[in-house]
Amino acid sequence: MRSPLFATCLLAVAFACSKKEENKKPIETAAPEATAMVNGKSCYLYAKGRDTITMSLAMNANNANGELIYRLDGKDKNEGTFSGTFIGDTLFADYSFSSEGTTSVRESIFLRTGEVLTEGYGEMEEKSGKMVFKNPRKVQFDAKSIVLAKTDCKE
Repeated sequence: MRSPLFATCLLAVAFACSKKEENKKPIETAAPEATAMVNGKSCYLYAKGRDTITMSLAMNANNANGELIYRLDGKDKNEGTFSGTFIGDTLFADYSFSSEGTTSVRESIFLRTGEVLTEGYGEMEEKSGKMVFKNPRKVQFDAKSIVLAKTDCKE
């Protein structure tokens, strides 16, 4: 026979687990057709000190592709292209880039809020020659993130 104390403990654990889930900010997973983006080209820039990141983003419905260049002080320049899809306000893309003569591919996730794109970060691992997020639902967008602001495109 189970005691009332056991039942109370079980309820407390269930309540604590459900509260923990409420505090997480999940990645938006709205249906692509419900959140179609405007077709065309946009440009974004991050500039702080001697660090710059530039992105040109071409949209066709929810499909996105373009160029992305990282010039971070003290690090090798990464220059390449990306291709991906917006799901809700989140861009999921593969970034193919070259650095020091080596070509690599890594998963990139950006959160769109108004006129800015915030780059997500999290624990990554290599799978089939590509760096991917271990758990895309745990990608973080916070004060440590790089924020690219919309800017005029240079032709």
